[in-house]
Amino acid sequence: MGILEGKVACITGAARGQGRSHAVALAREGAHIIALDACTTIGSVPYPLSTKDDLRQTAEAVEAVGGTIVTAVADVRDEAGLRSAVDDSVARFGRLDIVCANAGISTPSPTLTMDEQTWQDTIDINLTGVWKTCRATIPHISAGGQGGAVIITSSAATEIISGNIAHYTASKHGLVGLMKVLAKEVAPQAIRVNTIHPTGVETPMILNEPMYRLFRPELADPTREDFEASARTHNAMGIFALSPQDVSAAVLYLAADSGRYITGSTFTLDAGGAL
Repeated sequence: MGILEGKVACITGAARGQGRSHAVALAREGAHIIALDACTTIGSVPYPLSTKDDLRQTAEAVEAVGGTIVTAVADVRDEAGLRSAVDDSVARFGRLDIVCANAGISTPSPTLTMDEQTWQDTIDINLTGVWKTCRATIPHISAGGQGGAVIITSSAATEIISGNIAHYTASKHGLVGLMKVLAKEVAPQAIRVNTIHPTGVETPMILNEPMYRLFRPELADPTREDFEASARTHNAMGIFALSPQDVSAAVLYLAADSGRYITGSTFTLDAGGAL
């Protein structure tokens, strides 16, 4: 039996990247998975976002490790649609114990010339979308009367300051404040709320041309190899990025009994980037 046997976990942004990795890691330990993703395009985001086929692949990956999964297309900006997807999925499993508020975007742009829609989309998804996710899910944990864990994906950008990501950095700082207040409010119900703060993670969010140009502005057409060479200098441990599985290990620690008394914390995985 896994350490999460019989638990139910809801994950946003689950169609690929960190979200898919979290789904597989939690399922491997016995959790039933509710996998949500918008599976849409966003005009201000210059790299391809997830698709319904990606979400299907997440379901296949979970089933491949013996897990049970329900998927739904749900955008964290749409609270009514999000709540409906959560309610229907929880009704199928009968409970909810773990929430991974993971959905997010990153669109580099200079602060003073940034398009207003770029700012708004980032705040709406990365910050307000987490608030809406918590509103749609935590009442189900509370109703179970057995406590649970909420793990919010923030970023090492709260400690490592980089240019051209003011909107992203502001959203990730905002999550810390949201987490701390929420943790205080739900602690009497044995519901724990924490943020995780990874440095760059090897997913499509950083493996794209706009990010390569951000890290190597002196090059006309930077490659992934050029990006990696620069990114390695940002982390004291010399890696260019974490793997999604590295982050999933932290999620698992916080979701399981190992994290039963950890709440209101900022859990950093930055490979020494803030040193």
